[in-house]
Amino acid sequence: MKTSITTAVAIISLTIVGVVFAQGGMGMGMGPQGGMGMMSGSSVRHHFVMQNGIDPEYAGATNPLSGTAESVAHGRQIYEQNCATCHGPQGFGDGPAGKSLQPPPANLVNLSRMPMVSDGYLYWTVAEGGVPVGSSMPPFKDVLKSDDIWAVILYLQTL
Repeated sequence: MKTSITTAVAIISLTIVGVVFAQGGMGMGMGPQGGMGMMSGSSVRHHFVMQNGIDPEYAGATNPLSGTAESVAHGRQIYEQNCATCHGPQGFGDGPAGKSLQPPPANLVNLSRMPMVSDGYLYWTVAEGGVPVGSSMPPFKDVLKSDDIWAVILYLQTL
């Protein structure tokens, strides 16, 4: 009797997990073209932050730039030059260079709306890239000026 209850609980648990994954939970989700995607880069990063926190160097950072149309336009230009090839022109993680990456590039539209995603989180993400979480995203801290990273963040927050 005890074995059959344990087996039933295991089957129910596996069924629930399967339903959660199929409905887009636990890092899975519908892509912009409707197909199911694997765990995205943002899910990997989210899990990392839940376990380890954000690097203290970035955790309390706030964007020093105001959200003027000029700053957002500058951020968009930098995004198009450096990010769109993987993250896609609208930030859905569907850029041509990102199609073969595992984990796939983050859907930045969803990422920028997550409650835990502060200015410091976004700056850390762009500056350090995928190095802390083991993804293919290159770090941009030595490629872009600090104000350029902040401008990209302003742009991402408008997606």
